[in-house]
Amino acid sequence: MRHGHRGGHRGRGPADVPVRSDGERTLVLPGEEIDVHGLQPGPGTYRVDGRTYASVLGLLSRRPPVVRVIPLSGRYIPKPKDVVVGTVTDVQTTFWLLDIGAPRWAPLHMTGTPWKIDVGETGNYLHVGDTVVVAIESLDPTGRIGVTMLGDDLGKVDGGTIITLSPAKVPRLIGRGGSMIQMLTQQTGCRIAVGQNGRIWVDGTPEGMVRVREALRLIEEEGQRSGLTERVAGYLGSSGGDQGDVGPGPMPGRPPFDPPNPIDDGDDSDDDAGPAPF
Repeated sequence: MRHGHRGGHRGRGPADVPVRSDGERTLVLPGEEIDVHGLQPGPGTYRVDGRTYASVLGLLSRRPPVVRVIPLSGRYIPKPKDVVVGTVTDVQTTFWLLDIGAPRWAPLHMTGTPWKIDVGETGNYLHVGDTVVVAIESLDPTGRIGVTMLGDDLGKVDGGTIITLSPAKVPRLIGRGGSMIQMLTQQTGCRIAVGQNGRIWVDGTPEGMVRVREALRLIEEEGQRSGLTERVAGYLGSSGGDQGDVGPGPMPGRPPFDPPNPIDDGDDSDDDAGPAPF
């Protein structure tokens, strides 16, 4: 074994890559060697002695100038400017603690809101269990997460429910140019806010919310396959058709939701990442 080379690596050269006819992309295992084809190693990979390996279980994606492995599952890891959906878990005199599905809770300081709040009055604005849409503002070396409610499309949301999706599947939910999420809102009449942490806020009629939940289940289970938009459209068409303006309509006072730096799932199909309506 060469120095610095971990045991258990699995070799796979170009001739060993399986050709699939079912529209699925290549699944790679942690420690499996990847042929980068002259591309730069990206997320989900690591290099040892000039060779590139997968660091996670996921789908191999080659998109110049990088090759990456898209994880099939995993906990949300915050990145600056991510827009996330969080739940208030504690109220302090100057801040609220939010559960955003990350390894640590995220404090939202009262100065990071559009409200003029005096010390000790935080409980008059947000309560335990409230849902908010915030942006990741800062990350420090200790892992502390700073969030803010200051910005377009950020704030408290009322009513509705939260549905959880694997963060790795969020780009598939958004779709190329927002195609998937727009189809969901049009076909169900629901208002939907997509957090890059995999928390999806949905509000609408009971029937519409059930259809969104089932569509998200389909995305969760089959998000690694191509042609996802067509399958979701087929489900929505067979379960009720276009709802048009039947639902509650746009959120009052809010333009379309456009999360900064949408996650790129590396797919060249019509299910690429894009803006998500709010």
